[in-house]
Amino acid sequence: MSKQAQHFFLEDWLKSTTTATTKPTASSARAIIQSWSNLRNSLQTQTFQLHHLQSLQTLLNSQTSINVADPQAKLLLSILSSSSPNLSLPPESHPLFLKLLYIWVRKSSKPSQALLDSALPVLSNLFNGERETHFSVGSLGVLLLGAISFVPGLSENSRKVCVELLCKLFEQDRGGVMAVVLGEFVPEVLAGIGYALISCEITYFSRILDCMFGIWGKGKGLFGSVSHGLMMLHLIEWVVSGFINLQSYKKIECLCGEISRTRKLDSALFAVVMVAAGGLRGLIKAPLIGTRADTVHNIRISLEKCIAVVARDLISKTVNFCHSTFDPNNRLVVQCIALSLARSGPVSFDPSLLLCIAFASLTEVFPLLSFYSRILDSLHKNSTRLGLSEVIAHLDSILFKEAGAITRVFCNQYVSADDEHKTMVEKLMWSYCQDLYSGHRRVALALHGELPELFGDLEKIAESSFLMVVVFASVVTKNRFNSVLSREIQLDVSVGILVSFSRVEYFRRIRLPEYTEAIRGVAKNVQENEPACVSFIESMPSYDDLTNRDGSVGLSKVEYNWAKDNVQTARILFYLRVIPTCIERVPASVFSKVVAPTMFLYMGHPNGKLARASHSVFVSFMSSGKDSNQEERTLLKEQLVFYYIQRALEGYPGITPFDGMASGVAALVRFLPAGSPAAMYCVHSLADKAKSLCSKAMTEDAEMWKDWQGDSEPSKKLLELLLRLLSLVDIQILPNLMKLLAQFIIELPKDGQNMVLDEIYNQVADSDDVTRKPALVSWLQSLSFLCSQTTFAKSTKEGNIASSSSTDILSLNAVSARF
Repeated sequence: MSKQAQHFFLEDWLKSTTTATTKPTASSARAIIQSWSNLRNSLQTQTFQLHHLQSLQTLLNSQTSINVADPQAKLLLSILSSSSPNLSLPPESHPLFLKLLYIWVRKSSKPSQALLDSALPVLSNLFNGERETHFSVGSLGVLLLGAISFVPGLSENSRKVCVELLCKLFEQDRGGVMAVVLGEFVPEVLAGIGYALISCEITYFSRILDCMFGIWGKGKGLFGSVSHGLMMLHLIEWVVSGFINLQSYKKIECLCGEISRTRKLDSALFAVVMVAAGGLRGLIKAPLIGTRADTVHNIRISLEKCIAVVARDLISKTVNFCHSTFDPNNRLVVQCIALSLARSGPVSFDPSLLLCIAFASLTEVFPLLSFYSRILDSLHKNSTRLGLSEVIAHLDSILFKEAGAITRVFCNQYVSADDEHKTMVEKLMWSYCQDLYSGHRRVALALHGELPELFGDLEKIAESSFLMVVVFASVVTKNRFNSVLSREIQLDVSVGILVSFSRVEYFRRIRLPEYTEAIRGVAKNVQENEPACVSFIESMPSYDDLTNRDGSVGLSKVEYNWAKDNVQTARILFYLRVIPTCIERVPASVFSKVVAPTMFLYMGHPNGKLARASHSVFVSFMSSGKDSNQEERTLLKEQLVFYYIQRALEGYPGITPFDGMASGVAALVRFLPAGSPAAMYCVHSLADKAKSLCSKAMTEDAEMWKDWQGDSEPSKKLLELLLRLLSLVDIQILPNLMKLLAQFIIELPKDGQNMVLDEIYNQVADSDDVTRKPALVSWLQSLSFLCSQTTFAKSTKEGNIASSSSTDILSLNAVSARF
């Protein structure tokens, strides 16, 4: 009733709850007038020809704009009831007459009671007439009879006749089911049932509901669908809302009682679930005042129990609920349970509902694992049918569009669950993340850049599943970490969330506050506990897995390239970013065995983010030192430095980011023991690489030393790094570094020498290190002298003695004077 003011036609509103509706093209006013004229002519001449049928269709094309008045309705009834043998109506005209009469009933503010009473015998004769009638007559008959019964002021006798005729259309199986089998007229049939329910006496509720459930009864009738279920849900919502507006709480109680008792073996369970949910949704608007509050509360409990019983039966038939394959009927029930909970407002916790909605979320709302399996199977069989149409259809489905609401209900049920069921659904979610990662990775590698539309649509679903995982994990952290759970369980949950986030990292496209909160919460837990840190680190794929040494990826057409495995790369980037936050709790043995191989591998990744993150892990380990076995950790640091420098310099310039390498070098010289051979090796390697790059650069650009500032030339960057080390290396290594720098600088051209000497001077002048500054001052003076001597010798060879010697002596004197 509440929707009546907004929707003239209940069936159109029901359609709009599942799909977007389009308005039919209206006929012109002239065509409408001509059509009525043709029909009047048909009655007068007692003939019915093709152009009369076309006139009926013309009028229906304008059903949203035309009004059928009483005289026109009388005309239609007269043609239908004519007994003339010359006025023989073809079966396909009957639905058109019924629909026009329906427009009359629904649009007329006060249709003639006498005309309505006279219409009933005509309709009865039509339905009881020939067996071979048009397939849509039964469905539109239900619609018209329901609409007539809904007319205010209709006599009780006529209303009773309407409802009886409506029920007989179903019970005699004479066209109601026959029409619905085609699936086209479900909204019309449901609308007729809705009109009848809201206007009939309580005694008819059970009979009408039986008729409705019988449409999808087992062994006959129509195969159910999600759209059918949603239309039933909103139909009952409309009926209950109408009763609330009429203050008919007794009718609400009786109707919902009949729904709750509908557990017959031949009833379609998905229909039972959705009808019960419609009652719950309608009750949201009920004012909770006095005794009505108790009545509404009791009704809600009975309807919730109705849905829960269906869920419980479903689970009881399933041995391994997580990995079961359901037949189409049970899949539909699971989908409808999820949608019913999403659209029916707050629902009390029930373990069966929690498990059902968890299963629906992971297998029906986000059925990626099923898609992956079919795609890989098709590729294996060289099939051209890879499921693009199914993926596109799912993106447009109601279930996928309701993913957010279903996730909300899932989380609400989880919050109210006991620890046993919380643990159960957590394991389901983390297992889903593992399968999602594995499946998406295999499909990405198997498609190898082909079929971008299919892969792009899969990623749209996967990105939404990532949001579901993040929201669920955020709820888990808030709920689990504020409870009285043991520390061990909290740590297990933290590790589970971190590992799962690593597996879905590839799908993270936007910043989410829930993601940040969850990461902070679990990372804080993990970084305070060594076993938890070790558990998280050991969940990282091994070096052999990363490089596919065992062939586990199973590619047959293309050679595996770890650097192009984007799904895996995103996961490793997650680990590389989290590891520094808990490095103090990572034992040296675990770092050596698990982290170091991956760290060195990804230092050579062409993506700068991966390379920089790898260098950051190295820096964090070099700066860590709170391990219980300090000697073991120090020894490992020494060992790692040799390969670190090799790995960093072999990729420089090009792959190795300079800022990452510079931070790594600074960390190792700062935290290695004094006089460390590894630090000495680092200094020598840097100097050799700088010389090599400088020689190559000078052959390509002789003017490279004219400007020091703002130059990104790799050799200058390395030289700059060596100069910075003058203030970082320990005193035992400093003489060696000064010697290597002197040898390098002396070989530079004059412009280069002057620029480097100026840079060193500025650095030494700004230094407040009283230990090394005297040595650096002395070294710089000597180096200035050596540079002048070297330049003098070169100039002598070239015959420029006078000008060169005077300039170099002035340069040397200037440096000495500045000190």
